[in-house]
This record gives sequence, C-alpha cells and structure tokens, in this order.
Amino acid sequence: MIKKRKIISFFPLVFCLPISVFADDSTSLYQPHPSDWLISPIEVEAEVFIDGSNEQTLSFENGSHTVVLDNGLIARIFHVTPGTFATIDLVNRMTGDGVLRGVKPEAVIVIDGKPFEIGGLKGQPDYAYLNPEWLKDMHGGADAFSFSHLEKSEPLARYPWQPKRHAINAPWPPLGVSLSAHFKPPINALEKYDGLDVAIHYELYDGIPALAKWITVTNHTAHAVTIDSASTEILAVNEEQKHLFHAESNYAFADMDTNHWGPDWEYTSQVDYLYQSPVLFTSRYPLGPGMKLAPGETFESFITFEMLFDSDDRERQGLFRRRMLRTLTPQVTENPIFMHVRNSDSKTVRQAVDQCAEVGFEMVILTFWSGFDIESEDPDYIANFKADVEYAHGKGIEIGGYTLMCASRDVGDKNNCIDPITGKPGSKFGQSACLAGEWSDGYFRRVLNFIDAVGLDVIETDGPYHGDVCASTQHKHHSGLADSQFRQWQRCVDFYAECLKRGMYINTPDSYYYNGSQKLPMGYRETNWSLPRWRQILIARQNIFDGTYLKPPSMGWMFVPLVEYHGGGPAATLEPLSEHLTEYEWHLALNFGSGVIACYRGPRLYDTEETKTVVKKWVDFYKTYRKILSSDIIHVRRPDHKSIDCILHVNPNLRQRGLAMVYNPLDTPVNTQLKLPLYYTGLTTTAQIREQEGQAGTYHLDRAYTITLPVAMPAQSITWFVIE
Repeated sequence: MIKKRKIISFFPLVFCLPISVFADDSTSLYQPHPSDWLISPIEVEAEVFIDGSNEQTLSFENGSHTVVLDNGLIARIFHVTPGTFATIDLVNRMTGDGVLRGVKPEAVIVIDGKPFEIGGLKGQPDYAYLNPEWLKDMHGGADAFSFSHLEKSEPLARYPWQPKRHAINAPWPPLGVSLSAHFKPPINALEKYDGLDVAIHYELYDGIPALAKWITVTNHTAHAVTIDSASTEILAVNEEQKHLFHAESNYAFADMDTNHWGPDWEYTSQVDYLYQSPVLFTSRYPLGPGMKLAPGETFESFITFEMLFDSDDRERQGLFRRRMLRTLTPQVTENPIFMHVRNSDSKTVRQAVDQCAEVGFEMVILTFWSGFDIESEDPDYIANFKADVEYAHGKGIEIGGYTLMCASRDVGDKNNCIDPITGKPGSKFGQSACLAGEWSDGYFRRVLNFIDAVGLDVIETDGPYHGDVCASTQHKHHSGLADSQFRQWQRCVDFYAECLKRGMYINTPDSYYYNGSQKLPMGYRETNWSLPRWRQILIARQNIFDGTYLKPPSMGWMFVPLVEYHGGGPAATLEPLSEHLTEYEWHLALNFGSGVIACYRGPRLYDTEETKTVVKKWVDFYKTYRKILSSDIIHVRRPDHKSIDCILHVNPNLRQRGLAMVYNPLDTPVNTQLKLPLYYTGLTTTAQIREQEGQAGTYHLDRAYTITLPVAMPAQSITWFVIE
C-alpha cells in the first residue's frame, strides 16, 4: 500500500524551553544495524524526527533543535536554531559510522555575479572532526541566506510512468519522506532580493540506504535575477568513509559530470602538507546554469542521489547501486524482447512482425538506415505506416522506430551548436543541432505528431542531448553559452516526459534513466560487431559480465548483427542464419541467459524451420525463467577463453533462488569443479540444484555460503543450473 503524506509546514515559533543539541537517544543512530537489507528487507519507514520524536513541532526560545531524516539504514542529522540550518552528520546506520567531519553550507549559489551560501554554520575549531559541544558556539554566516521554515511531504514522481512490459511491481513515486528547508536572503541583501526564496529539498527512501537532494529558487521579487552557478551539495567527508560514499545525478554524461572531490582549505589539521587531500565532495553544475529568473518563476536544479555502502566489496557495492536503480528508476526493469528490423517497407515490417509473433518476440524497432522516417508529415506515409502498426498490434507486437535527435546532425548554421572557441558551428561530434534552437520546436512537434497519428509504442533516440555547449546568442530557447547546457538538457528531458505520457518505451544510448528512459548500452563498441563471429560472442559475454556490476540486466541492451554492420564481411555476419546456426544460438543463449535483451538487427529472425526452432527454444527458456533472469547477477567467472565462464542470477524472494549460466567456449570438453557463492540467494544451509530440467540434488552450503558443483561440459556448449 502506498503511503500518502500531505505537506506540513514547520515554522519557527517561540515560547518553548531550550532544547539540548542532540536528542537523548541520538547515540542509537550510531549502533550498527544487525541484518543485511539485501537479504531481509528492512521494515522501517523513512521519517522525519525532531529531537527524537516524529511530532511535528519546531519552536525556539534561545534554543536549538536536532532534526533527523532516518530510514534505519542511513540518517541525515541537521542542527537548527533561529535563522540557521545545517547538516552536522550523515550516518551510515549499517556500520554505525558517521560520514562527515564538519559543517559546510547546504548549498552555494551565485546570483547576479555574487556568491551566497545557503545555511551552514561558521566557527568550527577543527575540521578533522566535529565535537557536538562546539555547535552551541557556532553561528550562521553574515552573508548567508538564513533559515526560514521546514516543510514535510512525500517523494515526487519526476516523470509519468506506470508499470508495464514485465516491470517489477514497484511503487511510483518511490516510498519515503521529503523534507524541504526554506531560506531567505541575508539582511545586507534584502533591499535587492527580499522575496527570493531558496529551498533545499531532501528525499529519503524506504528500504534503501539512499537519499536525494536538489534546490529550487523562486523569485518573488519585482525584477529578474540570474542564477549564474550553483553547488547543490557540499560535504566534508572523513577520509575513512570516502570509499563508502557514492553519488550520481540526473545531469551527468559526456562533459556534464556534477560530482567533484577536491581539497578542503578549512581542514588545517590534515596530514597532507599542502592541504590537498580530496575529501570535500561538491555537486555542482559544470557550466552555468545561467538561468535568468523572471518575477514569479522558479528554477529547479538537477538532483544528486547519494548512497552509503557498508563494504568496499565490488560485488556488494554493485548490488547496492542496482537496488537503488530498481527503486528510484523502476522503468528500467521493463525488458521487452525486441528485433531491430533493417528495412521499413511494409512487406519487410509485416514479415518481421509475423516472425516475432511466431517465436515469442514482443517488439519491433525500425532501426537506423532502415528508411523509417518518424518526422514525416506526408499523409500517405503516415496512413501506410499506421496500417503496419495496426497489423503489428493485431499480432500482439509493439512497434516503433529510430530517430536521430541532435548529435552529428547538421540542421544549418542558424540552428547548429556554435563552438565558443571558434565562434563557428562545431561540436564534440563534428556538428550537432542545438536542441535549444528554434529548429527543435519543429522537430519535437513532428515526432510527437507522428507518434500520436500512428500509435507508436517505442522510440529509439540516437544522439539525444549529450552535453554539447552552444555559444550562440540568437537561439530561441537559450541566452548564450552559460545556459546552453541546462536548456538543451531540459528540453530533452521534457521530450522524454511527453513520450512517457504516451506509455512509450525509450531506448537510448545516453544516461537518461533518472529522467525516464528504460535502456542504454550494456557495453558497446560499434566496430566490435565487425569482428569474426566467435570473437564477437566472447567479447559480448565480457561486456555483459562487466556491465552488470552497475546495471540490472534489463537496463542494458546488446547487439546481434544478423546482417553486416560496420564492415567485417561474411566472417562477421550471421546471415544466412541456417548456415551459422551454432554461432546464432550462442548469441541467443548469452543474451537470454543473462537477462539482457539484444538488438537482433536484420530482415528476419529465422530462415528455416530448424533456425526457428532454435530461436523459439531460447525465447521459451527466457520466458520460463524470466523473473530470476531479470534479478541480480553475481559474477562468478569472467569470460577469458581459458576455461568455462559463469554468471549467477540470485533472488532471495523467489522460489527459484538462483540460476547459474555456464558457458564452455573451448574446442575441448571441460570437467571441473565450480564454486557457486549462494549468500545472496538467502539460502543458509542446503540448496536443491538441478542441471537444466533434470533431477535436483541436495548440496550443503559451507561457512562462506558456497557450494562446489561438479561440471562436465562438451566442447562449445552451454548449460544452466537452477537453485531452489
């Protein structure tokens, strides 16, 4: 059941006795949590506590409050006095350790060329650690925005989404609690900025050690202001906790990294003689945003997502991040089985639809170079393609196609990105359209009109906005260089929201998953698909093995070149399929066996009944084990063409707790002992394990939660083991 929390404001009041700096039970925040949340979900709801109570009271009489955001796994602690609001610790409740060694501003914003700190405290004697007794003598900065009031609410749905296409049944928006701290300008800036409201927003989520933070600036003055730059998070992290702190944002790809580790000049007792220890974390815009804010308008920053780990183990940290993605971006668990059709004429499209329906594929994507034109305004073209869409829908197949947005696209000097160094059209990819130029209005209109007219289900956006800057001062939707990144990114995000409103599936090569996209590359280098077939197959397994450390299997797409792609000739391609059926089956097995859907790019999925049987075999296998194959992967042995390789799917909440896919790429048989780590299956003493659909045997787990499995495999063979 989804919790609903109404917005409640906590305004500073008076007539209250002084309150101690920390609540009496605050030390309990530093007690390690006894269980493993990856195995046994924690039942504690995220909540806001004021002085140890969740009663909604915030009042002062020369006193202070301790406000805590806590979900049982992590806690963020704030020290609040009249006019001041500051984070004093970020607690890893899984280990019982505090992450921070000092107090910094909650944000720093440059407005009309002048920097302003937002919240925070001054006067800390030593930045090696924070003694709580020091807080009573610390104070807000004279030029800092001062604390006004708090609001409590619930997490926001950042884009429209409803579970479909076999997605996990996750609540959207995610469950948790939201806290907003509002700030007003300092006295010495009231004459110009009275009415300017800066709010710092925090979301803490149920069941995962993660929170989100962003800022908004609302202009209630009578004149425009410009947000030149913004640092939305500044944390003085202690040296021993840095490797257990992770952050990412919804504004990070290409040249748009928001995370920065640098020196803390206030930390004068550090061991580095030149004060260069990189222990100050800052989340900030790489450029701008350069946002001119008219009276009545609100600026909303990018969002920083922060997660704490309880171990430096690579697999465990990967499991944490994958769980965060499933919780905060649940649309990435949609995983339709799709084909990339190489030609868009009606005959080819309908043949592909028929074959997909025959073998159990679920989606057709008209790929690049297919002739598909999603921008067409030709009534005859639209009518003809609508008929193909209706044909596909009649067969139970979703359908859509490819579009090149702005990267590598020349739309004329007037609307191309302008290089700030040369002053001429030019970008990272040689040339790109500026997505904040007037051309983009027509582009978005044409694409959305086509989608609505024919009823598309999926869009594959190549070259979406990827970080290019633009120095033009003549473009319709940005003023100049400073706001060019922010405005182009914003328009791309808005377009994806329009697609999601229509229930569409979004396949894209860039990291827009925090803005609603469902899939991006698992590990992709175009020229690798022109290598000889067996080299492609092994490298693909390596890409999947490596890529699934940080992505759920459903989140990444792979590639299968049924026809020639970027060269390589007959040695690189699978057509005719029946003549390369062994290699084709390996492609099917490595992708379906890992839970990763590939782009099968060509005019057909099978050419003979024997080929059809092989394709259907692996589609049926995937659908039989879809839930466990879509679960987390434990990385057992990386492909290296020296022995067998293995990945292990695990899920402690399913009847089938695990499924191990084992591949023997060698030209010789292999008889070996395979150690399977079963800790993350949730099994503790015994496991029932069967090879494929054979008879199950009982295996006893050792003290490291592993079993030793005898494996005998013929040359160039594939098998799997089911664990219950």
